[in-house]
Order: sequence, then structure tokens, then C-alpha cells
Amino acid sequence: MANSNLTCRLVTPSQELLNEEVTYASVPAWDGLIGFQHGTSPLVAKLGLGKLRLDFPSDAGSGSREYLIEDGFLKMADDQLVILAEKAIPAEEIIESEAKAELAAAEARIIPEDAPNRMAEVEKIARAKESARLKLSMARTSKSAGI
Repeated sequence: MANSNLTCRLVTPSQELLNEEVTYASVPAWDGLIGFQHGTSPLVAKLGLGKLRLDFPSDAGSGSREYLIEDGFLKMADDQLVILAEKAIPAEEIIESEAKAELAAAEARIIPEDAPNRMAEVEKIARAKESARLKLSMARTSKSAGI
């Protein structure tokens, strides 16, 4: 039987988090989710903020793993998916209490009256809230799954 997997590498500026075969990858691009599997056409894309889900072959214990990733780029070519993320956190390492505190801090932020670019500040706050909400959701999901 032919190999129906692809090799996935997840790399941040400080470390390589993963270099394994997967059967499917759901990756948050800046404009929505993109799915990858064996035979996917070549692509380079900008990453966004979101949940990366990787499905593993049954001979590797199968199952899925999730990561919170933020910004960067990906390259898909020749059944090789390379994800170069600015930040990547395994779901099981996200702590619910820390995510709650991060969300509370983001919701409490206000824009200084003398801010040179108020719109940029609004976007930063919205991004911080989105990131904290996603972390909280992933922490709760991991907790309920017993991870």
C-alpha cells in the first residue's frame, strides 16, 4: 500500500516542536483554515492566530494533537508541510487559570488618550482578547479530554 501521509514540521524561532508524519493537518492561515493531506498542491501561505490540528497515522498510535499557533508562514511541497510559526503552544501546556487571567487583563486594557495610532491599539487589544479566548477554550477542551 502506498504511503498516504505527509511529513509535518512545526518550528518556532526558538525550537522545533514537531517533525512527524501526519495524515491530515488543519492550519489557521491569516484568512481561514486550510486543510492538507497527501498529494496537496504546493502552496505558501501566511499564518494567522488559531488552532493547528494534526491527525496521526494509526500505526503511530493515531489520534490528534492540537497547538495554538500565531503568525508566521507555511510551505507545502512534495508532501512536506513546514509550519514556521512565530508562537506555538501545545494544547496540553495551556493552563486554564493563566488563560483566564490573560483574558481579564486584555478586557481591562484601555487605549491611552495620547496614543499616536488609536486604531493600531484597538487591533492589539482585539488580538489579545482573541488569543486569550482561544487559549481558554483549548485549555478547557484539553482538560475535559483528560490531557
